[in-house]
Amino acid sequence: MDFNNIIKQVNDIFIDVLDNEDIKLTPETTAADVEDWDSLNHIQLVVAIEKHFKMRFTTAEINGWKNVGEMCVAIENRLKG
Repeated sequence: MDFNNIIKQVNDIFIDVLDNEDIKLTPETTAADVEDWDSLNHIQLVVAIEKHFKMRFTTAEINGWKNVGEMCVAIENRLKG
């Protein structure tokens, strides 16, 4: 699965979890850019992403992501195995 496909699926997860059809993620998107993406919703987003892609991330990995692009790269790398 390529990066563009991953970010589209992650975008769909954000729309579902945050209940906001207007979300349009880019690799540079951060929590500050998305209304309602607070610390509680961040946990819900990560859990939904882990469930969707059938993977688990460590706390260190999650805390290391600076933006959506880094999250998607981590997913892409895991999928490559």
